[in-house]
Parts: sequence; C-alpha cells; structure tokens
Amino acid sequence: MSGTSPQLGTSALGVTVPAPPEGAVSRRTLDPRTAVAILLAASITIMAPGGLLFVPAALVAGMLLAVSERAWRRVLALPLAAATAAAVAYLLPLAAPWPILGIIGVMGGFSLRLVAVAGIAAHLIETVPPTRFTAALRSMRVPHAFTVSGSVLLRFVPTIIAEARAVRDAMRLRGLGGWLDMLRHPVRSIEYFTVPLIASSLRSAEDLSASALLRGLGSQPRPTSMHPPRFGPADVVAVIVVAALVTATLLWEAGR
Repeated sequence: MSGTSPQLGTSALGVTVPAPPEGAVSRRTLDPRTAVAILLAASITIMAPGGLLFVPAALVAGMLLAVSERAWRRVLALPLAAATAAAVAYLLPLAAPWPILGIIGVMGGFSLRLVAVAGIAAHLIETVPPTRFTAALRSMRVPHAFTVSGSVLLRFVPTIIAEARAVRDAMRLRGLGGWLDMLRHPVRSIEYFTVPLIASSLRSAEDLSASALLRGLGSQPRPTSMHPPRFGPADVVAVIVVAALVTATLLWEAGR
C-alpha cells in the first residue's frame, strides 16, 4: 500500500507530485492590489519634495516584506545599499568643497530614494505572477493598454537581470569586463556590455509581448480568472503596518 505524505510536492515513494496552480496562493500572500497600492503610495510620497522623510519607513516596509517571503539576502542588502547611498549623499560632499562631489552627493540622495522604492517593488516582482497581476488589474477595470504593458514589465525586469548576467559572464570568458579593464578602457567596456544587452532586451520584450497577447491579455470580452483576487488577513496586516510606520514618521517629525 502506498500513500502520499502531507508535504507538498513529494510522495511517500519519492515521486514528484504536481505543484498547485499558479493562481492558487496562500492566504498569507498579499493581494496584488494591496502590493500595487503600497508601491504607488511609496513612490509618489518618496519622490515628492520632502520625500526623504519617509525613506526610513519605506525601507522598514521593504525589509518586512522581504522577511515575509524569506528573502534574507534582500533583508541584508536593503539597509546596506541605503547606508551606502546615504554616505555618498551626506558624507562625501563634506570631504572637500568640490562641485563634482556635490553633484555626486545629489545623485546619491536620489539613489537613496530609489533604493527605498526598489525594496517594495522587488516584493511585487518576486511574489506576484503575471496571471494574478492581470486578474487584479482587470478587477480594478484598468484599461487594456496598462494591463498588457504592466504584465510585460513584471516579467521584463527579471529577464533583463538574467540577460545582464549572461552578458557579463560572456565578457569574462573572453577576458573582458574585469575591474582593471574597465578602468583602462571604460568606454569600450560599456559598449561591449550595453550593445548585446540592448539587443537581447529588445528580443525579450517582443517575446514577452507576444506571449501576453497569446494568453488573451487585452482581448474582448475580458477573460475570466480561475482564482479571482481576494483580500485576506495578510492585506489587513500590511495596511496596519504601513499606517503605523507613516504615523510614527509624522509623530517623529512633529516632535523634532
């Protein structure tokens, strides 16, 4: 007699069991609408004048989202990247009164805002598959142009990162792309990296667009979803945590 173990994905005989459907997600996973709302709110707030005030709150939110999906590398990388950008923005201009250092400091301040937003965007990219994302956009009655482009963008970012790694590995195999070579010939190194990356990115974008259209995105009538998006306990917890972070930031600013 053979039976299956309660563990998902394997049986008692070691035979692989089919994984659950892509749309079947745990109740602990954020609804795509909640993740998109948090990302839009963080982007608008942080990129607005005076938005640096909310950077710590966005960093904490991004780290908590990374902890929820057990992305420990991101948990460590977010504060490290933010600390580096903050050092470039606020400490480097104090080294010498040079205009170039001031320009680099401004770029560091803008990079600090991007890091805060990127932490939340990375959670959306890693946890929301295109099927759930498009189903959420359709439920919000978003126009088809934004639905298709958003689905392509959601898969384009991981694809372009993989293509960049492939180009970098190919350059290393040919003895290019090392730090010493980049210092000696920076323009040539950038050319060798960007030209194949742009070409592969264009091909990937065309393939992703064709795949999205073949799946019925943008068709009339709107396709139905086997797993319609629903709000759950995780969304309530996320809203409460974000509200607490915003409140704490405003109270801290008022008490200064």
